[in-house]
Amino acid sequence: MDPGVTASRNDLVLTGFGSEETVTENGNITTTKSEELEEKKNNSGITYGIDDNPPWYLCIFIALQHYLTMIGSIVSIPFILTPALCMRDDDPARSEIVCTMIFVTGLVTWFQATFGCRLPIVQGGTISFLVPTLAILNLPQWRCPEPEIVDAMTPENRTELWQIRMRELSGAIAVSAIFQLLIGLFGIVGMLLKYITPLTIVPTVSLVGLSLFENAARAASQHWGIAAGTIMMVTLFSQLIREVHIPVPGYSFGKGFRIIWFQLFKLFPVLLTILLMWGVCGMMTHFEHLPVGHPARTDIKLKIIEQSPWFRLPYPGQWGIPTVTAAGVLGMLAGVLACTVESISFYPTTARMCVAPPPPVHAINRGIAIEGLGTILAGIWGSGNGTNTFGENVAAIGVTKIGSRRVIQYASFLMIFLGLTTKIGAVFIIIPQPVVGGMFCVMFGIIVAFGLSALQYVDMNSSRNLFVVGFSIFFSLVLPKWMQAHPHSIQTGNEIVDSIITVLLSTSIMVGGITGCLLDNFVPGTPEERGLIKWQKEIEFTSNKDDADIPSTYDFPVGMGFLKRYLQCQRLFTVIYM
Repeated sequence: MDPGVTASRNDLVLTGFGSEETVTENGNITTTKSEELEEKKNNSGITYGIDDNPPWYLCIFIALQHYLTMIGSIVSIPFILTPALCMRDDDPARSEIVCTMIFVTGLVTWFQATFGCRLPIVQGGTISFLVPTLAILNLPQWRCPEPEIVDAMTPENRTELWQIRMRELSGAIAVSAIFQLLIGLFGIVGMLLKYITPLTIVPTVSLVGLSLFENAARAASQHWGIAAGTIMMVTLFSQLIREVHIPVPGYSFGKGFRIIWFQLFKLFPVLLTILLMWGVCGMMTHFEHLPVGHPARTDIKLKIIEQSPWFRLPYPGQWGIPTVTAAGVLGMLAGVLACTVESISFYPTTARMCVAPPPPVHAINRGIAIEGLGTILAGIWGSGNGTNTFGENVAAIGVTKIGSRRVIQYASFLMIFLGLTTKIGAVFIIIPQPVVGGMFCVMFGIIVAFGLSALQYVDMNSSRNLFVVGFSIFFSLVLPKWMQAHPHSIQTGNEIVDSIITVLLSTSIMVGGITGCLLDNFVPGTPEERGLIKWQKEIEFTSNKDDADIPSTYDFPVGMGFLKRYLQCQRLFTVIYM
């Protein structure tokens, strides 16, 4: 049935886009979806819905909060990426990479909120791309020289050492993201959902965190006392006292000065932990409880701030023209697929949090296409990473009860501005390594749990499902480890083919996703047993034929008036004359 018109000769129903009620020929009035959504909004406590525009000063405050929410994930990526690029710890270019990530995050977030799925989501750097990145950089031709060799190089040679690797990653990211762009443009999302089952998602997403445990252990082992303190502080703030409110003085014109009870621990557990443990490291540095040069000292990377300019405009190809190899592109495709799966699952969740209509399929396709375009831009700009939906910012909507699209657009402009200020990016780079290691232990664990949460839809009393989950996760940890220990084991006689196979078999999320998908789709099992029925209800999207009552939530910001009038006339013609 065409949207906007319920075709019946005896009972003709005419509905406009965004209408508040449906009037039938016999005079009856029925409740529409827009009325139901308004009632849900009132019952849910949402202060500002997706199409509402809060005051500009509130937009700025909440936008800053969204920035602080995502910055923890953004700055964690260079701590793993830059050592694999053979960059020294005190290289000022680290802050330039961070600022490039923030700048691209702002651009892609604005495009997504304005022209993409139009949900209030933040798009930025993701851990999912680190797994294939490390697999690519672990190839013999990209492994870093010994530290003493790097130290003996001239500054120009050291710069070229990491930039040639960044160019390889940039080309692989940009070209592999074309696949995601095509998925959105050609509406392949519905087809993929037939094969992307919960037992495919579990190994794909959970292995993102499991594969990086060595990086977390390496950073935390620099000083286990500080790392353990970081873990305990995060646990205290985010789990034990998250509901404790802090009195803060406030002022309003109508009520004057008053006390506001602020949800400090619930909103900023990560930021508070970093600041407090950073302060502890500063005190230990001041009283010389840490030896000179220790990774926990706060003075070993200060020259990064000193040498960083105040303002710097990131630009495409800033590290040189990206290079493209088949091994890099196919390996990075694992990160693209993982991000696509994650974003598809986040869209309906975000809509529910905002009490918005379920996103129609065309909006989902636009969202995936814009995410692919964003990853292409991230590759061309040389951020060393792709883009994905930030789950932390989705959760922030549930906390603040503000799901306005306008707030995210403000946040995108804030990110673009801060991405131009290199010294601010440099501040985050000098966070002591043990503090970062403690945060990794928590963050990577949450990613693993997010992947495992898809098991709620599956019958885990089934031996079939236990086999699929257990084997796909365990085998995907074993095979990449063996490939890393034997990088020259693939000998087909063609060096390019050898590199492609080596990267694919070294990328745990690729091995886990393919293994889980093949086993779940080929090993016999009922839909209930596989969790397909519950899963389809969870990610149920509105099709193009069912969005008659959906208001302009997912429409383009311009040009929709003409399109709606054209479609409405076409539907009336179909009902009357067909």
